[in-house]
Amino acid sequence: MLRGLCVRFRSVRGLLQFPWAYPKAALPSTTIIGGVIPERTDVVVIGAGQAGLSAAYHLQRRGLDFAVLDAEEGPGGAWRHRWKSLRMATVNGISDLPGIAKPDVDPAEPSSQFLSRYFGSYETELGLPVHRPVRVRAVRREDSNPAGQLRIESSDGDWSAKALINATGTWTRPFWPIYPGQSTFRGRQLHVADYVSADEFRGKHVIVVGGGISAVGLLDEISRVTTTSWFTRREPVWRDAPFDAKAGHDAVALVEERVRKGLPPLSVVSATGLIWTPALRAARERGALDRQPMFTSIEPEGVRRADGSLLRADVILWATGFRAELEHLAPLHLRGPGGGIAMDGTQVAAEPRVHLVGYGPSSSTIGANRAGRAAVAAILKLPGIRTVAEQVTWG
Repeated sequence: MLRGLCVRFRSVRGLLQFPWAYPKAALPSTTIIGGVIPERTDVVVIGAGQAGLSAAYHLQRRGLDFAVLDAEEGPGGAWRHRWKSLRMATVNGISDLPGIAKPDVDPAEPSSQFLSRYFGSYETELGLPVHRPVRVRAVRREDSNPAGQLRIESSDGDWSAKALINATGTWTRPFWPIYPGQSTFRGRQLHVADYVSADEFRGKHVIVVGGGISAVGLLDEISRVTTTSWFTRREPVWRDAPFDAKAGHDAVALVEERVRKGLPPLSVVSATGLIWTPALRAARERGALDRQPMFTSIEPEGVRRADGSLLRADVILWATGFRAELEHLAPLHLRGPGGGIAMDGTQVAAEPRVHLVGYGPSSSTIGANRAGRAAVAAILKLPGIRTVAEQVTWG
């Protein structure tokens, strides 16, 4: 009951603050679906990671009424689940959230702890309306009106919004490739999403599969305590030159071109290549980065290599990436014949009320911040929102 009262008070916040901006004609009636009366708001943001919080900041700054629905038990987004050995000294560059810079960083602190604390203090200081844990089950159109409302069905009730910013990321959808004989393996198989520490593999031979940053980082870590083998489908591309602004721009442009065409996004690292660090150079000297072509099958005792020989192993660690968590958007039928979602910036080309941030080219922390700002700027142009926002000024 208390939650309902609080939400209803917040959902009319814009009306209380800016009554002159809400003529009666701008308040359409609520569509009742399945006997459920939803909470109304201008925008719903799904996810409270870097991209979701960036979007929330710009929505608040523009004076829009919004709600953030986050499936996690607490702040931090996917960072809450990173392994403890991933410390701030070794993570890729983390961009500040808009408006509030990161506090001083202890390089030895686990990234999961530091970033969860930073995100939590950010939410509190700005007073962002984050609801958790709330899992969104489905997003639907309330009617055939292209400027109508979207219905967001969640574990904590329904919402009705003029626009949606999806910032669910990828962590909840680890990708497991399928290989012949996979189910016969007598050892342990795990995805990087389930990784805890290298110590649990001490004395065992570990196969790491994957050609991304996580794979080489874990090879470095695990090879310090036990023997490892590295398998990838393609020869990794390494960069000796520093990764500057131009290289970053070029990489993002390649990923952006794919999603503009409606193709599934590739990871940014597939365009940037892997960057040599002192730790990875040391791992190379230990032989941990001697890459082998992908094995052809998995057997009870290990894997059958491309040359036909059997490599015995105790563990197969799949560092094979993640896929965008978009199943709740399935009722909108956004995917095209290319298998992906055609995008125009952050906006879904076929459904301008829906924005995907932290998707494709905006999956990096810097890209996520920019995407949050761009999504809100586009939403301001939608019917029924623009007239309200235009009359709100900020110093």
